Amino acid sequence: MEILPGALLSQINNPDDLKKLPREQLHQLCNELRQYIIDVVSVHGGHFGASLGVVELTVALHYIYNTPYDQLVWDVGHQAYGHKILTGRRDNFITNRKYKGLSGFPKRSESEYDTFGVGHSSTSISAALGMAMAARYKGEDRKSVAVIGDGAMTAGMAFEAMNHAGVTDADMLVILNDNCMSIDPNVGALKEYLTDISISPTYNKLKDDIWKGLGKLPVGKRFSRLMAHKVAESLKGMVSSSANLFESLKLRYFGPIDGHNITKLVDTLKDLRNIPGPKLLHIITVKGKGYALAEKDQTKWHAPGLFDKVTGEIYKKKYDIPQPPKYQDVFGHTMIELAELNDKVMGVTPAMPSGSSLKFMMEKMPHRAFDVGICEQHAATLSAGLATQGMRVFCNIYSSFMQRAYDQVVHDIAIQKLPVVLCLDRAGLVGEDGPTHHGAYDIPYFRCIPNMIISAPMNEQELRNLMYTSQLESTKYPFVIRYPRGEGVMPQWRTAFEEIEVGKGRKLKDGQEVAILTLGHPGNFATAAIRELRTEGLNPALYDMRFVKPLDEQMLHEVFSKYSKVVTVEDGTIVGGFGSAIAEFIAVHNYKAEIKILGIPDRLVEHGTLKELHRECGYDAQAIADAVRQLMTDKVRVAELLG
Repeated sequence: MEILPGALLSQINNPDDLKKLPREQLHQLCNELRQYIIDVVSVHGGHFGASLGVVELTVALHYIYNTPYDQLVWDVGHQAYGHKILTGRRDNFITNRKYKGLSGFPKRSESEYDTFGVGHSSTSISAALGMAMAARYKGEDRKSVAVIGDGAMTAGMAFEAMNHAGVTDADMLVILNDNCMSIDPNVGALKEYLTDISISPTYNKLKDDIWKGLGKLPVGKRFSRLMAHKVAESLKGMVSSSANLFESLKLRYFGPIDGHNITKLVDTLKDLRNIPGPKLLHIITVKGKGYALAEKDQTKWHAPGLFDKVTGEIYKKKYDIPQPPKYQDVFGHTMIELAELNDKVMGVTPAMPSGSSLKFMMEKMPHRAFDVGICEQHAATLSAGLATQGMRVFCNIYSSFMQRAYDQVVHDIAIQKLPVVLCLDRAGLVGEDGPTHHGAYDIPYFRCIPNMIISAPMNEQELRNLMYTSQLESTKYPFVIRYPRGEGVMPQWRTAFEEIEVGKGRKLKDGQEVAILTLGHPGNFATAAIRELRTEGLNPALYDMRFVKPLDEQMLHEVFSKYSKVVTVEDGTIVGGFGSAIAEFIAVHNYKAEIKILGIPDRLVEHGTLKELHRECGYDAQAIADAVRQLMTDKVRVAELLG
């Protein structure tokens, strides 16, 4: 089905075209832009509610600012669909998040209008400040704007950036997009603070009125504005303290204003563009604006998949037989079971209760499961603090987000030998979210830290048993459990708990000449490969190692005393990962073996479906079978001659 833009939107190929429209037509353009996003996402998928909420802001920014010379940084990146459509990518927008298509996030290599890659949150103010400082140094009259969601404002990095920005003369604007949502509802004192501002605008109106009025007095603008500043400061104590937080950081505060009033936005941004120095505009928006169902259930409609835009029905695949659950749901339900068995079990996640499925425990045991906001570092050290008091804490963080908490894991968890369980959801390739979200690096960056246990389950039963093992009193060290995005392989997954001996793998199949060593879910790819190879007379052995630290050295001695050809498979980077650990073992013990290491290659992997990316990276079932064939070249040739 061909998706056509509206009459005005079809004429907008870049922001210069947008600037040609009279102000009176901007409202219609916003309606058309919003409808186009709905049309495309309903058919082709992607993030949904976030971009609908900033349609008017997107139009106003490109209408007033001279982009791309003036630089916009979108934080977080799934707000930027409207931005992409208005900046020359309208006709390609149907390829969004598809293999070889547009990225779902701003990407510098994709467009000059994408000034900064922002797959993760809370980086925009730092980046925009750097751009503004560079512009001043080079003598350029270039404006920098950071559009940060209120959820992203909960991260410490945002406050570090504001703290610095306030003592500079950088010409930058921070726009706080306040909709009380990230993916799940925002949490914490900052949310309550922003709510207080939005319902108590008296101080801000008085301050702006005084500022504008005194600026018109004939006694001298500089003197009048200085007086206005003193009067405004005194008003803070009498009327409201709503702007204290930002103004105490020396950011001029404006707002809050209606983020869906295009006329007000255009007028406000036009004024602010001419005010030098660091400043913050607070706008109030509704995530999912313009699509009633998305406004009502904002978490569900953050990224709903394909849906009927008229009825709102979200399309789900229909199966005749039971299907395996997502690993994240196995984690979520198992947490409740473990918490019922052990009153010391607690759960922590940084703003991903739905994504990690910790929401199940939060709903049933709110005093034992916590969403701490977009604060990965805090989540790690909070977990360490709980662990010092005997709690068995499961800290669930996406693998790529865990990179932010690396220092805390080293200093606050590993050095102190605290038995925090680090559950790395979305480990390995994640699909359409692309390189900012692929969990490629956790094995190498944790493997080099002393006092760490690093494991990966091959299926749902193994995940449950690793979780059970990790919370036992006999487990004395930090315990990493990495598992992938998406479905497992066991429809009947709720099995009885069994303790797994730390550092012990399992032999799944004996074989001849070649052994396949796997870590985690890719063991299922190897199983499929072996079924194919058997039809060709090849019979490799299969070992599920379970742990990359500590390695099962007893099992490895068995492998290398029997097999001279080995294939390793992992859902992580091949540099410093599981295969590297096996190669190190070979070298240390002077084994003579031919080894092929399969996994994520040493390059950035773009977005696509998991099936497409596993094939591209060379560790799907077909690639594993091919690796065995290459090691067995002589036998394959004989079979071909005899066949």
